[in-house]
Amino acid sequence: MNADSPGSLDGLSILVVDDDLDVRELHAYLLKVYGAQVHLAEGAGAALDILSEHTLDLIMSDIAMPGEDGYSLMRRVRALQQTEQRDIPAIAVTAFDRDVDRTRALDAGFNLHMTKPVEPTALLQAIFDLAHPS
Repeated sequence: MNADSPGSLDGLSILVVDDDLDVRELHAYLLKVYGAQVHLAEGAGAALDILSEHTLDLIMSDIAMPGEDGYSLMRRVRALQQTEQRDIPAIAVTAFDRDVDRTRALDAGFNLHMTKPVEPTALLQAIFDLAHPS
């Protein structure tokens, strides 16, 4: 797979967490076109509920959300996963684009930090790479 032609995401179960309905729907559409099964959550509580009910291959989450932010959500996800000994790859998809924001996202447990608006091909490539490590 190269940046010019993203590969299939068939069989991947992806959770998209964002408080903005338009962003959730846009990401869901893009991921479904490439074959992913998509779960949508408008915040941390709904995301944790979905995580407890489904086996996920990847999490995409915004950082700035009302109530619990994406940093806190990811720290909770990582704490839960320690008991399961499973590490779900996660991408922070956020408008926060400073170096300190990138560092905070990685420190919270995200594998990758991408700034909105995300170029679709770059997002698809990142998802493919994280879900299919070589």
